[in-house]
Amino acid sequence: METVLLFILGVAIVVVGLALSIGLHEIGHLVPAKLFGVKVTQYMIGFGPTIWSRTKGETEYGVKAIPMGGYIAMIGMFPPAKKGGAPRSTTTGFFDQMVQEGAPEKKTSALSTLVDDARQASAETIGEGEDHRAFYQLPVYKRVIIMLGGPAMNLLIAIVMFAILLMGFGTAQISTTVGSVSQCVLPASSDRQTCAATDEASPGAAAGLQPGDGLVSIAGIAITSWAQSTEIIRSSPGQTLAVVVERDGANVNLTLAPKLTERYVYTDGATIKTDASGAAVTEDVGFVGIGAATELVPQPATAVLPMVGANIANVAHLILNLPDRLVAVANAAFGPGERDVNGPISVVGVGRVAGELASIDTIPVASKVASMLGLLGSLNIALFVFNLVPLLPLDGGHVAGALWEGIRRFFAKLFKRPDPGPVDMAKLMPLTLAVVVLLGGMSLLLIYADIVKPINFFG
Repeated sequence: METVLLFILGVAIVVVGLALSIGLHEIGHLVPAKLFGVKVTQYMIGFGPTIWSRTKGETEYGVKAIPMGGYIAMIGMFPPAKKGGAPRSTTTGFFDQMVQEGAPEKKTSALSTLVDDARQASAETIGEGEDHRAFYQLPVYKRVIIMLGGPAMNLLIAIVMFAILLMGFGTAQISTTVGSVSQCVLPASSDRQTCAATDEASPGAAAGLQPGDGLVSIAGIAITSWAQSTEIIRSSPGQTLAVVVERDGANVNLTLAPKLTERYVYTDGATIKTDASGAAVTEDVGFVGIGAATELVPQPATAVLPMVGANIANVAHLILNLPDRLVAVANAAFGPGERDVNGPISVVGVGRVAGELASIDTIPVASKVASMLGLLGSLNIALFVFNLVPLLPLDGGHVAGALWEGIRRFFAKLFKRPDPGPVDMAKLMPLTLAVVVLLGGMSLLLIYADIVKPINFFG
């Protein structure tokens, strides 16, 4: 029962963290919009039916039933279709509302109908005397600031999360503490992973080493790193070594005799070296059968931005290779293959990972908290990078449109041509609808894969 409750707690942490991230993302849009005088009619967390809302001033603040997105509704985000016409109201957010409510019915072309259906959420016509408060009337730089405010907020959240993670908790590093002790000696080529009653006891177990023992010295040499202890053991097969460990605050003297045994040769610490025929290369070295424990080591402030940058690069690389990654996900979901641990996952998958992490008894609480911070930080990096993709309905699409308008006006002024006016972003709505359909299909595929073939992060 306790495991189930911890699993639910882990999922709840991610849900609340995601909702707060979305809420702060929209505040990143809301604050500059209001500072620049744009009329904001709605600030909503989630989509679907409204379960709570309150109107303050001219803005309705509320929460909707499905907490997987959010938006603010600004009047006049698109310029009028014709000079002197009425601007249209729309929204900006992770997921734009697809159904217009309360807009006057009118006869339009097929393209205009598509535009209205895809981009006019909670549409309201601009009231009398409010033309100057329309989004499209703002200078280009102000529109860019408003649209970048959301992703910038996610980036700020990620920086704070990683700062707490690295400086407050630290990163997991190999310590000089024994984390595990093998009970028997098995050759590297053995098919068995468990000990039988007839197997020879490992030198570590025979010497009385226990998980949690801190290595103080081996053969009179003070131990300062696990690699140092490994080198001494591997080079001393058949020798009797005096070992001092710290156990429960006191030094304990033990006698250790490494056994000559066959071990794999690794090329980079993780990859087994192979010969010309492809067979694994082994060597005879001293072996005692102990493994290192990891510990959290706090990092300096200078480590925060490089970690954020590395996460941004990883997400950007994933997005650039998204088609291939999705094909691999589909093959795994509908076939016998396994999921790539570095592949994309849905919000459902993130929640499951958080739940499993919270419910594992062998992971210390501090490590769980650190991992949760890293998970939420990475999630905000993903939101930051994904929203910068220059396609509508993402924030990057609006930024690209504003910048294109600025470029056109700059060259028109440079060559003394008439002002070309605002860019009619509504013409991109067919492409926007295609992007929405693709994002929806991608989400459904990832959710399905995370249910039927989840990624196994914890062995």
